[in-house]
Amino acid sequence: MPADILAFGQQVLGQQAFSKLLGAQLDAFSPGHVELSLPVVPGLLQQHGFVHGGVLSYLADNALTFAGGSVLGDSVTAEYKINYLRPAKDAERLLAVATVVGSGKTQAVCRCDVFMLRGQERTLCAAAQGTIRKAG
Repeated sequence: MPADILAFGQQVLGQQAFSKLLGAQLDAFSPGHVELSLPVVPGLLQQHGFVHGGVLSYLADNALTFAGGSVLGDSVTAEYKINYLRPAKDAERLLAVATVVGSGKTQAVCRCDVFMLRGQERTLCAAAQGTIRKAG
């Protein structure tokens, strides 16, 4: 892993066309920890005015993979599960915070909490766990 892991992670995120489309930002990145966020815009809402579940799922999946990759190197998602705890509504941004629970040479188990951000308020709206494996 490069010395400036945050800059490296931002470069990797910048290569993901879908992440760029959503306006995702890598806010923090260190071994075993990542914070990934994105702005909530009208195009991300479903018919009830909530952020679409696919957007929450994207954030959790990508944050889990970045967390696993921070200890494994180049990695991909092997599997993950997400629980939607409450509708993501009236949020300015979404923030996914993922950590490595345990890792070996080829895989890591990670967990992620997804929060709605409104001003200084932070409300948990989803929780996920996944297995990340070394690519290749």
